[in-house]
This record gives sequence, structure tokens and C-alpha cells, in this order.
Amino acid sequence: METFPPRGPKIFCIGFHKTASSSLAAALEILLGSRVCGPVGHLRPDIAHSYRRLAHEVLEDYVAFKDNPWTILYRDLDQWCPNSKFILTVRDAKSWFKSALRNFGGQSTPMRELIYGPGGGDPTGNEELYIARYERHNAEVLEYFKGRTDLLIMDISRGDGWDKLCGFLGQPRPAVEFPSINVASEREAGNQNTYKVLRIPYGKERGPE
Repeated sequence: METFPPRGPKIFCIGFHKTASSSLAAALEILLGSRVCGPVGHLRPDIAHSYRRLAHEVLEDYVAFKDNPWTILYRDLDQWCPNSKFILTVRDAKSWFKSALRNFGGQSTPMRELIYGPGGGDPTGNEELYIARYERHNAEVLEYFKGRTDLLIMDISRGDGWDKLCGFLGQPRPAVEFPSINVASEREAGNQNTYKVLRIPYGKERGPE
């Protein structure tokens, strides 16, 4: 396996998509005063072979990261970026799948094929597969970070917000409400997501747009 040089400490949001990770990204932008890196190369057909390298190449450009491939790279990120902070966003599995189906149903991406396996890129008809993978990810994260203090678990759908996040990061609580971002609604309205998406075309590498 290809090895990569270490980087400085970062903040990684490692909860699966549709777990209020966009709301968390917006909160981090308020706290940090900088953009949060979103998906990297998720539409590339070769993503299964390139996601580790693509992720490492942009680590120096941001302080915080969310979405894929960051979610499935937490073990590597822990090695690449010592003393980093990790945030696992969670929600009820059934409601999580309904949200995933509502947002991604009828569509497949190379990244979701990587995460859920061949034929699993589209959640339609794959409820059992998706929920099993979602629950396995959360369990594996908890096992990996057991006994450590650098993992925060947030269920934003149940009210977790500034108190938990600011306490974990050692930041003062902002005098604004915790963000509530509905990406599906914003997409329908034609607005851009709050976080930065790196669109890295197949066969051509480039930095943040």
C-alpha cells in the first residue's frame, strides 16, 4: 500500500452522509472562520484506487473536512494527521436510510459503489445493505477510538449542538443558533452547499476551485 508523509492536526467529520454533516460543516465554518472541505473525487470512475492519494493531496488546504472519502479514511487520517479531532455524526438508522433514499434514490456514484459494494451505489432496493453498512461503520469507529478523547459523537437530530461541539474543540460558544442545513432543499432551490466540493476530473488533478 502506498505510504504518505504526515501532516498537521485537523478536524475530520467522519459520520456518514445524511447525518446532519452539512449542519456540522456550517457550524465549523462559523467557529474556524474558514471553508470546510467536502467530497473529493467522488464521481471519478477510478475512485476505488485513487481516494487515499486524492485526499492526502488536499490536506494542507483546509483545517476541517466532511463527507467522502474522509468518512471511510479515519484510520489513515489518524496516522497522517497526528493529534487531530474526529467527529462522528449519527442518527436513527431507519430515518437515515429514508433520507439517503430521498436524496440519492435512482442514482449511483463510484464512491457509493466503493462504500456499499458492487451494485450498492443506488440505495433503491438496498435498505438492508445500507443500514448494515451504516451501523457497521459507526461500530467500527467506536471500537477504533475506544478509550480515547479525540472522538466526539453528535446526534444533531436530537439536539446536540454548540455546547457539545465547542466543549470538544475548546472554542467559545458563538452568539448565533446552531446551523440547520437541509441540503436537499437547498439543492432544489438552486443554492450551493455551504462546504467546498473538490471536483477532480478523471485523468486530471487540480487543487481547490
